[in-house]
Amino acid sequence: MLDMIPWRSGELSRLRQEMDNLFERFFVGFPGLGLTRRMGLTVSLDLAETKDNIIVKAEIPGIDSEDIDISLSGNILTIKGEKRQVEVDKDEDFHRIERTYGEFSRSVRLPCEVEADNITATYKKGVLNITLPKCEPARPKRIKIDVK
Repeated sequence: MLDMIPWRSGELSRLRQEMDNLFERFFVGFPGLGLTRRMGLTVSLDLAETKDNIIVKAEIPGIDSEDIDISLSGNILTIKGEKRQVEVDKDEDFHRIERTYGEFSRSVRLPCEVEADNITATYKKGVLNITLPKCEPARPKRIKIDVK
């Protein structure tokens, strides 16, 4: 006999987040898919929610703010840019090169609608802070019935 288990609110969004994380981890290292990594560069980020805002903090060290592009399409926030390779002295013989250069892109689904015209972003010490104000929730409209 199959027992029915009640569905708790929030479990669907938690399941969706776990699936998103699974796909992001799976596709790391596949250039051109644009999920998490391109050309060896990763963008680690935190996504938090307050009463009024969605807050995104992304670590993008060693990049000028002019080389970062932030866009919003529907409820998908995309951060992309390029870390340019610095000139090296031709007299240097490298024993190890571990720093990565090139283009990067990271997209994340926001948990709710935001006011696109009021988004703000700051960049300090390699951390990009994006504040996305939430939209006012749709309020139910009471419809009056006229009696004739």
